[in-house]
Amino acid sequence: MAKKENSFDPARLLGLLWRVGAKPSRTGLSVDAIVDAAIELADAHGLEHVSMRNVAEHLGVGAMSLYTHVPGREELADLMIDRSLAGLYSHVDEPSSVPGGWRPALRFIAERNWALYQRHPWLLDADGPRPVLGPHTNDKYEAELRPLVGTGLSDIEIDSVLTLVLTHVSGTARALAGVARVKEQSGMTDAQWWAATAPIIERVMDRERFPVSSRVGTAAAASYDAASDPVHAYRFGLECILDGVETLMSRTHPTDRSAASE
Repeated sequence: MAKKENSFDPARLLGLLWRVGAKPSRTGLSVDAIVDAAIELADAHGLEHVSMRNVAEHLGVGAMSLYTHVPGREELADLMIDRSLAGLYSHVDEPSSVPGGWRPALRFIAERNWALYQRHPWLLDADGPRPVLGPHTNDKYEAELRPLVGTGLSDIEIDSVLTLVLTHVSGTARALAGVARVKEQSGMTDAQWWAATAPIIERVMDRERFPVSSRVGTAAAASYDAASDPVHAYRFGLECILDGVETLMSRTHPTDRSAASE
């Protein structure tokens, strides 16, 4: 859902995101009803299935009636993203209330976002370079920043650490979604694919030419029963990131070790 800059109105979108002056029509149709229907379609069929016509059919109304509330598909995508984040945390201090300090809090944040992508995999296709400045997106950002306050990190470092964690989560979630998509399209599980591929690789791959990759690849394949394991990559990578953040904190604020709690 790439936006067309020549027709996109940021001010109007912000009004929609914050529901400024939003009122249901006499038929009961509203921005919320349209966005909820679009999310239902995306959850069931993917983002590519979400069009104004399909949403209208899902609601049992004419397509033109939607444009009274939402100007187009591009704006609808941002509304869907923000709406999908509603209730991600029970309150803004839920992550920072996790016992043990910043490290368990960041694990908690990562797990919530990982679960979010499993519920709404279309979010992986909807993310764009510009933030969606809606109320739920802002609630999420505020909640996820708070556990890092008081750790000795600067504001830029706090933002960068959170971005690093969330980028890792979305990247591995995207890999997991890709595995599921390939499995569905091919009708073959990773284990079945590897069982069919491994004997051929064993015959054609020269271990003298590729001594390290053949050894490591064989070990990884035996462990994952596949070419890769996005779930393992997510959990392993998250702990490496948290170790790096702890090192950053100790270097930035060496006298305060309490922040680097487990």
